[in-house]
Amino acid sequence: MSDTETTPLPPDRTLRTGPGRLLVAVYAVFALAATARGAYQLVTRFEEAPLAYALSVFAGVVYLVAAIGLARAGRTSRKVALVSVSVEMVGVLVVGALSEFTSGIFPEDTVWSHFGSGYLFIPLVLPVLGLWWILKVHRADRAHSRE
Repeated sequence: MSDTETTPLPPDRTLRTGPGRLLVAVYAVFALAATARGAYQLVTRFEEAPLAYALSVFAGVVYLVAAIGLARAGRTSRKVALVSVSVEMVGVLVVGALSEFTSGIFPEDTVWSHFGSGYLFIPLVLPVLGLWWILKVHRADRAHSRE
């Protein structure tokens, strides 16, 4: 390979570059927003909707773990990201469906209520993009390591 050609990224670096950085940034923003909002609501209005507020804090923690897993290199970090983004996907689908079809289960909205409609449906789209990115990059890293 000549000096003018670009060198392929080493395995596990691709999650932390380009679109991967943007994904990490969005996860970090959602981690901060969901955790801060949920924690504030738990402290100031616990009696109104403890389950909903606790779910928002849980979602924030899941976003934080996903952001860290995506930001770090290595097989373990990739597995952490895969598990946390999968938990997020299940959470947004289950909480979204429950909030749509069961009245009164969540007296206040969570980050995942109504499939994230209060957050422009980003909570619904984010795990799809996260899983796609993790699996796409994982395949690329495996192919690169065989070369």
